[in-house]
Amino acid sequence: MITATPDPTALTDTPDAPLPDALRLRRAAPGDAAALVALSEPFVRSGALRRRPPAVYAARAADFLVAEEPEGALRGCLALRVHPDAADDHGPTAAGVLYNFCVARQRQGSGLGARLLGAALAGARAQSLGVLFTATTGSGRLFLRHGFAPVRPAAAPRAWARTLDPRRGARVLARAL
Repeated sequence: MITATPDPTALTDTPDAPLPDALRLRRAAPGDAAALVALSEPFVRSGALRRRPPAVYAARAADFLVAEEPEGALRGCLALRVHPDAADDHGPTAAGVLYNFCVARQRQGSGLGARLLGAALAGARAQSLGVLFTATTGSGRLFLRHGFAPVRPAAAPRAWARTLDPRRGARVLARAL
C-alpha cells in the first residue's frame, strides 16, 4: 500500500512537472474499481496481467496510483504493496511489490509509464522500503531503465512469490532503494 498523503503529487519525483495532456496523478479510491478493471482488461486479454475482480481493486484501492484525465478517465495505473513480513529476508527494512502496471494504448510512449514508476519509487522511498520487486511477462525495458535487474523468484517476498504462476513465464525484477 502507498501511504496516503494530503497531496498525491507529493509522491512524484517532480511534482510540478506536467503530465502528458494535463493528466494528473492521484491515489485511487474504492469507487475507481470499475475503471481499474476496464483499464486493465486489454492487458488481461494479452496475458500480461492476471484477471482480478472489481472487489479486489476496491479492497486494494489504496495500493494504486492512477493517472486521470481532466474529465475523469483513467489512462494509467500502478500499484505498490508493502510486504513487511519480508523484512527478515531483505534486511531490516520491508520489501515492496509493484503490480498491475497499465498505461492505456493511446498514452503509451508519452512518458506516462515513467512518471507512474517514478512516483511509485518515490512512495517506496518515503516508506523506507529496502527493495522493490515486480514480475513482467513483457520486455521489462522501462523497469530495467529505472535500475531494476532480473532476480530469482526465491529472492522476492515469499508470500508474493508463491502467487506467481510459472506457466505465465514472468520474469522477476528487483531494485534496491
